Amino acid sequence: MSAKDLDLAGIRVFQMIVEAGSFSAAGDRLGMAPPMVSKHIARLERALGARLLNRTSRSMSLTEAGTAFHEQGRQALELLDAAAASVGQGQSRPRGELKISAPVWCATARFAGLLAEYRRAFPEVRLDLHLDNRMVDIVSEGFDVALRMTAEPAPQLIARPLCRIAFHLVVAPGAMPAPAPPTCAPPGPGADAPSLPVPMVVPNYLQLERVLHGLHEGTPWRMDAVMKSSDTTLSYHAVVAGMGAAFLPEWLVEQDLASGRLVKLPGHADFEGTLHAVYASRRQMPLKLRSFIDFLAQRLGDRPASGA
Repeated sequence: MSAKDLDLAGIRVFQMIVEAGSFSAAGDRLGMAPPMVSKHIARLERALGARLLNRTSRSMSLTEAGTAFHEQGRQALELLDAAAASVGQGQSRPRGELKISAPVWCATARFAGLLAEYRRAFPEVRLDLHLDNRMVDIVSEGFDVALRMTAEPAPQLIARPLCRIAFHLVVAPGAMPAPAPPTCAPPGPGADAPSLPVPMVVPNYLQLERVLHGLHEGTPWRMDAVMKSSDTTLSYHAVVAGMGAAFLPEWLVEQDLASGRLVKLPGHADFEGTLHAVYASRRQMPLKLRSFIDFLAQRLGDRPASGA
């Protein structure tokens, strides 16, 4: 089978079914009768030699082949739409769905404000945000771009620096640990010293365990990882609740520091890292992706290093 055997209308109908959630809803959006929707899908599945949808009278779900074809078909249609608009109008506006991976700590009012501002500038782009601290595979999982804190971006990917972000070792005032006696020497990892409870984030995309191990030098406390979580927001709430101290991004704690709800642990330097926009290739870069990265670079790049 080759691409010329595929019906472009059928591909569009399939994409709409996935987006709308059902055959009938897709038909309503396309102005097409349900039997015609079914006819397009049957023809497309015959051309591909694979079932794309599992469907009963009550439910519908993508097959493994359908999931793969949806992601790649969506990107292909958007490239075609952009090319057609460019030829027909001499220029094109960003449009289509933009699939974005970002750390959990991006779930803040400030970042939401940036997204709202972007949408006002580019209303034809739909944002599909996936917040996760794991390192996603951009290509195989169908992401257009990932926002990552990393010092060494993967060599096969393109990484554009956006801004510097500070991470602070913070604690609730009521949970501030008592300092060791002045005569006490800085403890090593196994020394008998007051412990500092630390709710930690794992996977440790900032290598927090290594950072915390380094804090043993010159500190009157022994770091004790009392909780491990894959969710930065849960670690934040654990710190606010008085469970202990944690390195948290300024995007997440700046208002708490300003109000006194949280305080920086005295005697510890902040950690700063660079937030990158990471994507697969500069070739045939969709306008929706270029506009989003350029927007973030402009809005974030002219702010102070520790802010957004």
